Amino acid sequence: MTKYPTALFLMGPTASGKTDLAIKLAQQCKCEIISVDSALIYKGMDIGTAKPTAEELQKAPHALVNIIDPLESYSAGDFRCDALRLMKEITVRGNTPLLVGGTMLYYKALVDGLSPLPSADSVIRAEIEKEAEVKGWQAMHDLLKEIDPVSAARIHVNDPQRLSRAIEVYRISGKSLTELTEIKSEPIPYNIKQFAIAPTEKSVLHERIERRFDLMLKAGFEKEVRALYDRGDLHLDLPSMRCVGYRQMWEYLQGTMDYDEMVFRGIVATRQLAKRQMTWLRGWKDITWLESGSEDNFDLIKAVL
Repeated sequence: MTKYPTALFLMGPTASGKTDLAIKLAQQCKCEIISVDSALIYKGMDIGTAKPTAEELQKAPHALVNIIDPLESYSAGDFRCDALRLMKEITVRGNTPLLVGGTMLYYKALVDGLSPLPSADSVIRAEIEKEAEVKGWQAMHDLLKEIDPVSAARIHVNDPQRLSRAIEVYRISGKSLTELTEIKSEPIPYNIKQFAIAPTEKSVLHERIERRFDLMLKAGFEKEVRALYDRGDLHLDLPSMRCVGYRQMWEYLQGTMDYDEMVFRGIVATRQLAKRQMTWLRGWKDITWLESGSEDNFDLIKAVL
């Protein structure tokens, strides 16, 4: 059997110390960094995303950082295509891909692939909504039970958005949502070594998050968001502006909350993000856990190269 090249995953919640460790690995080992972060992709969003500084990026370039404008969108599918291309280029150069970040959906898309679900069809969706107006959503739910009982058991009758989507998928493709989501991509051709870094104590992570948010404010986070606000073409419904911290600062600039409440809500939102990331990681298989700040972390990862 052909031996697959090694790829490293360095995962972890926000503010756990991923960037510093990744830069050290890139400088001292033959690793090249690919960012796995749905916030670092945006240009002009540097402080609030804790983006590596220009100096850090010069020491250790990060692929998939500063690649799109905040007005644009970028999907997990886009990430998978870009990451696989970059991983191949890195291995051809004789180096090891080092994927670093906390956007777990991106890691899942890369490892498991994406189901071949059809794109939304506005005509069919409008037809479903009209049908629901006449028959009621209970009748639409009964219809879903006939074509896709598994999805019907999972989707509540009072969830018209997901219910409509499940029926739409069937009418476009002739296959149920359940059938399509079970289709998996081919395994990616890499020997993946997975590491996750986090403090053992939750209180330590909370302290790191609060300290980092304070440093962001001192570094000019308000000025950064004001520049985005003043553009006039951005709004809170965009994925970029829903990033933690940005939404709260935006609402402060709108006058919907005072400064202290913005700070409080920004820290709380960041803690909630970290909690979601940890929930993903606890259910992730084949992870080697690292303690934030431990001097052994570098050697533990280097040993698998």
